[in-house]
Amino acid sequence: MNKSLVAVLLGGLLGACLMPSPATAQSAFDGTWKIDLKKVEMPKKPDVLLLQNGMYHCKTCVPPVSVKADGTDQPVSGHPYYDTMAVTVVDDHAIHEIDKKDGKVISDSTMTVAVDGKTANFEFTDSSNNSTDPVTGNGTMVRVAKGPAGAHAVSGSWRTQSYGSVSDNALTRSYKVDGDTFSMSAPTGESYSAKMDGSDAPYKGDPGATSVSVRKLGQRVMQETAKRDGKVISVAKMTVAPDGRSMTIAVDDKLHDTHMSFVAMKQ
Repeated sequence: MNKSLVAVLLGGLLGACLMPSPATAQSAFDGTWKIDLKKVEMPKKPDVLLLQNGMYHCKTCVPPVSVKADGTDQPVSGHPYYDTMAVTVVDDHAIHEIDKKDGKVISDSTMTVAVDGKTANFEFTDSSNNSTDPVTGNGTMVRVAKGPAGAHAVSGSWRTQSYGSVSDNALTRSYKVDGDTFSMSAPTGESYSAKMDGSDAPYKGDPGATSVSVRKLGQRVMQETAKRDGKVISVAKMTVAPDGRSMTIAVDDKLHDTHMSFVAMKQ
């Protein structure tokens, strides 16, 4: 599972940001927004998995993961959210994965492939942001390519088709413009306050992001760039509709080289 829903597009308008709105004027971004799961455009690039000869490989994880699929905690490195992974083969069509960080369960997920092998369902619980209330959800994947002969049914290339449900704490964000500062907070504990001039500010509450920069590209357009140890990991362009009731967020995931977009509604 990808560990996050954030990041967006670097455009050619970086030098064209407008002056911040006066502190007395309410920004179009001010308030709480909730993602509409019916208006999500999922990444086209598939996830590539292989389970064969007792080994589980996530080839599109960054960095790639290869562990024994024997249900025991296997060490993995280079991942900010977890340092061990335990993969259990439930049966010929399902696997169960538990990720831990410093011995604490961070995520628990199950992937079950349909009998015809064309689709798969997944469900998950995720506490990677150290929230007291974990993120929960489920969804459907569609097979793009088969795995090698003799491999487990989860093997192959899969594209996430849709999310059936995701808990509100992962879908909700609050934003506030105060003078030249743009702030974000989330029920899962992430937050930041950044100047709208592209300078870096601390990103709190997400092990996968250490800093963020924000640029105002217009009265209703904001660009958010997340970084990990100085390296850009995602760029998100947020555009509030003229009526102020919805916000389209286009996301470029630089780590996985994918693009997605979704619509958030003003609450």
